[in-house]
Amino acid sequence: MKAQTEQRTGLLYGFGAYGMWGLVPLFWPLLKPSGAIEILAHRMVWSLAVVGVALLAMRRWGWIRELLRQPRKLALTTLAASVISVNWGLYIWAVNNGAVVEASLGYFINPLVTIAIGVLVLGERLRRAQWAAVGIGVAAVLVLAIGYGRPPWISLVLAFSFAAYGLIKKKLNMGGVESLAAETALLFLPALGYLLWLGAQGRSTFALDDPGHSWLLAATGLVTAIPLICFGAAAIRVPLSTLGLLQYLAPVFQFGLGVVYFHEAMPPERWAGFSLVWVALALLTWDALRTARRSRARLAEAGASAATAATAATATATAIATSEAAVAAEVAGGAEVAGAVHGAPEPPPTVATPAREPA
Repeated sequence: MKAQTEQRTGLLYGFGAYGMWGLVPLFWPLLKPSGAIEILAHRMVWSLAVVGVALLAMRRWGWIRELLRQPRKLALTTLAASVISVNWGLYIWAVNNGAVVEASLGYFINPLVTIAIGVLVLGERLRRAQWAAVGIGVAAVLVLAIGYGRPPWISLVLAFSFAAYGLIKKKLNMGGVESLAAETALLFLPALGYLLWLGAQGRSTFALDDPGHSWLLAATGLVTAIPLICFGAAAIRVPLSTLGLLQYLAPVFQFGLGVVYFHEAMPPERWAGFSLVWVALALLTWDALRTARRSRARLAEAGASAATAATAATATATAIATSEAAVAAEVAGGAEVAGAVHGAPEPPPTVATPAREPA
């Protein structure tokens, strides 16, 4: 019962995380007239404040010294911070420039790009269904390129940058809050310097007459941190296969907002390209579920075989013990019979000792 409650709670956290990521396109237009780079700089500065409070509450500081002692890990963290900054900056720019649908496509094809990077970089081997999904994804990109009259570069940069970020995070193997704190700490000074430069140039939008705008810019830290906290809470409560399915919620919401709320154009060739992407994702999901089901069946079979072997070993040990007990009883019974036939040995005769006469 407790496990079911935990899983239900994890699902709610997962829906919350991916739902917020899916609805974030509604937030970025509220920050106009701020440009994408200024919004990104505020996100870096205020995110450090949020994760700093989180680390203070959890009292996790030992990882900082360990990170500083490992130049390779520090370099990878710097690379991760740079890659995710490109991803976030382009995403904010795309939303505020009427490309929400194309941005959502980037997160739709991200699983396919992740698989391709696994093959090219990590030397992983793909199953047939995965190869088919990747091939359909490539065909979808070609169809969309024809429809757009150019390659869907926003989608491709978002997909490849996020996939590269995931690969770097896999090599780093750091906790979610710690890695976010390290990345934002590395970006803090450049971001703060850029904001101070904007202020000196009179181009900053933070100190406008409207205090609400300043508060919204400061809220970019929470917009980053809260979904990550929910994601972390979900990751420890639900299986990774479930999280893999939930990840499609974000681009679905983004695509819906782009078409319904922002009224972006969807000509037939764009529908065709997106349909191919969805077919590829459906095939990928089916293959993942089938593989997970087979793995569970193999584990159950192995467990049953181990239980059978243990039961057989117990039965064998019991039979041996019973046989030994029977043999011992038979030997003891034979001794008693022999004693009854031959009689018990007579005690040695006693010799009377003559009494001494008194001197």
